[in-house]
Amino acid sequence: MELLKLINPSELVVQMASFLVLLILLRVFAWKRILAILEERRRRIAGEFEAIERAQAEVARMKADYDKRLEEIEGAARERINAAIDDGRKSADEIRKLAHAQAQDIITDARKSIAYELKKAQDEVRDRIVDLVIGATEAVISEKLTEDNDRKIAEEFIENIGKEE
Repeated sequence: MELLKLINPSELVVQMASFLVLLILLRVFAWKRILAILEERRRRIAGEFEAIERAQAEVARMKADYDKRLEEIEGAARERINAAIDDGRKSADEIRKLAHAQAQDIITDARKSIAYELKKAQDEVRDRIVDLVIGATEAVISEKLTEDNDRKIAEEFIENIGKEE
């Protein structure tokens, strides 16, 4: 209540009248400008939000394109890797077949060489046996045959066999 005693009714009426006059003056002269400024600001902000949304949509589209291209690249890389692996396997099979064929050729040549060397060794052994028989026969024929001479000739023949080997 004491607060009401401090308020002067005439001052209150004057202040209210002043406020109403100021409000009317602002409404007549500045209200349209203020509303126009606020409307322009609202439009600019809305335009910026639309630009942001368009940019976000563009970024999303670009990201989708990027992901799609990345998947295509990865698919192509997988295909190339698989093709290279298949080529490698084919090359390895061809190399194995070639190596197997070469090994068979080497084995065939070795068998031929062994057969040739065996035949050659058999011929040499036969020739040596013939030479030894001829030598023994010459020794037997050239001397008179007695038991002591036979034993001596056989011992010499055996010693000669050991020396020639």
